[in-house]
Parts: sequence; C-alpha cells; structure tokens
Amino acid sequence: MAVTSHDVARLAGVSQPTVSRALRGDARVAEATRQRVREAAAALGYVPSEVGRSLSTRATHQIAMVADLENPLYPRLVAPIHDTLISLGYRMVVLAERGDDISTYERLLDRSVDGAILTTSLLHSDLPWRLHDRGLPFVQLNRASDLVDSDSITADNRAGAAAVARLFLGAGHRKLGAIFGPAETSTSRDREAGFRDTLQDADVAVPSRWVRRGTAFTYSDGYAGFTAIMQGPDHPSAVFCANDMVAVGALNAAAELGIPVPGQVAVAGFDDLDVASWPCFRLTTVRIDLEAMARRAAEMVVKRLDDPGAAMVHETFPAALVERATSAVTR
Repeated sequence: MAVTSHDVARLAGVSQPTVSRALRGDARVAEATRQRVREAAAALGYVPSEVGRSLSTRATHQIAMVADLENPLYPRLVAPIHDTLISLGYRMVVLAERGDDISTYERLLDRSVDGAILTTSLLHSDLPWRLHDRGLPFVQLNRASDLVDSDSITADNRAGAAAVARLFLGAGHRKLGAIFGPAETSTSRDREAGFRDTLQDADVAVPSRWVRRGTAFTYSDGYAGFTAIMQGPDHPSAVFCANDMVAVGALNAAAELGIPVPGQVAVAGFDDLDVASWPCFRLTTVRIDLEAMARRAAEMVVKRLDDPGAAMVHETFPAALVERATSAVTR
C-alpha cells in the first residue's frame, strides 16, 4: 500500500496536519519538528500528493504563464519564472495563446490554477478583464492592457527608444525610418512614442513613406519592412526596429539588397536578445533585464495570492542603450 501522511505522522510522533504544514515549510512549525517530519518522510519514501492538497485547501499551488511560444522572448522568461515559483512552493503551467483564444480563457477560469502571469496582453485584450472580473490574481509582464488596473512589470520602453533617437541624431542622421510593432501592444506604442517624441523635440520628422508596422515582432516583419522602405532613389540613413528579431530581418534584407550596414544605413533594435551580440550581427540595441523582470513577476503574483487586498503595484525596469557595429557610421 502507498505510504500516507498518517504513516509519516506516526513515525515522526506528530499529528497529520503538522506533517502537512511541516512539508509546506510553514513557519508556525518549529524547525526541529520540520526536520523530524522531513526525515520521517524520506525514510518512508513519502511524496506529498498535490491532488490531495488541492482538495483539502482548495488551492492548486499552480501558476499559469500565458505566452506566445513563437515569440523569441519566451525562452528568456520561462526559466526564471519557473525557478522562482518553485522556490515559493508553486508549480508553473504554460498556456500558449494566440490572440483572444477562448480555450486559454477556459483553462484559466476553471480554477485549475491559483493565478497567472500574462505576457501576451494587447491594449484592448479581453483576458485581463475576464480574470479581474472572476477574481483570479494575475500579473502582466512586459506588455499591459489598458482595460483593467492590475499588477504589472514593464520595461521603460519610451526611454529606451528615446536613447536610440538621440544616438541617431548625435551621429548626424536626419533622414530616419522605422519598422514599428503591432499598434495593439503597449511595447510598440511606447517605443514608437519615445522615438517620435525625441525626434520631434529636435525638429526631425519621420516621413510616412519610411515607416512600416509589423503584424507581430518577427523576422518577416523586419525583412519585408526594410525592403519596402529602401525602395526608390530616396531612403533613410538610419532605421529603428521595434525589436531585435525585426532588426535581424532588416539586416538580412540589407545584405540581399547590397546595402552596407552601417556604411549606407544604420540599424538599431530593442531587447538585446542573445542574437544581437552574435559576431555576424553585432546589433546596436536597447538592453532590458528580462530575467529580473520575470523573477519579479513570479514574486508579485504569489504576493498577490497572499494579500489580495493590497494596492496594485506597477514596476518599470530601466532600459539601457548598447552600441555595437550597426550604428557606427556618422553623417
């Protein structure tokens, strides 16, 4: 027969509820008692049942991470979220979302998880509002919705894009283009605003013929956008890309078109993904600490579970310009 918590209790000389609390690391149980319970559990080969715990506490001890698995940011977020949640006594469940996917709503709203970390929110996304309406704690990471106030962790996208604009201006560029991201994302909105506002302060405009907007933040958006912008005899001397994958697409388009970077056109991205530092790209970009943001989001959702009535927290992480080879030219 399977070993139960009652067997552990008998061996450790404590009650069954004490076994449960001790194995959860409950501070109300003395450390000596917790150690005795752990030793008894190890001796008997006892493994706590999450199903049984869920039935008794009405908590699953699972947190869902809602992510777009095709987004290159995903691998940078999953490990720190997973590790932080484990250290806090929770498991991570990954739910893939593409747009307003009703199946994702159902898996969150059926109470099979205690909370969620949302990384795919659109400005008018329905999901945050639905979770708020149902009382499921959640944190918005990297992106945020305008429809509901919630805990959020974002980068200083405006400041990062403004730094790129100042870099271009300082190098003498006045003919500027951009490949922005989807208009329905807070990241694209804020990066565009930071870039345009800084140029406007310097009396420099971005002509519409030198602007493209992607449907996502993908290589294809960058490749197609750069190709379109560089058509004709008149083209920009510098192009700001919504993120690094867009910039990589732009760089490959430049190579196929025979346009030297930065000799003829400077290029900058955003995020500082690993690919940005590869010797074949050496992309000028904006660095944000995605791993620290992810860890903080995991801590924040657990804190919200512990204190549902606390004031909402909005944290902004700094963004820092990283100059590499794609912006070295001056004009």
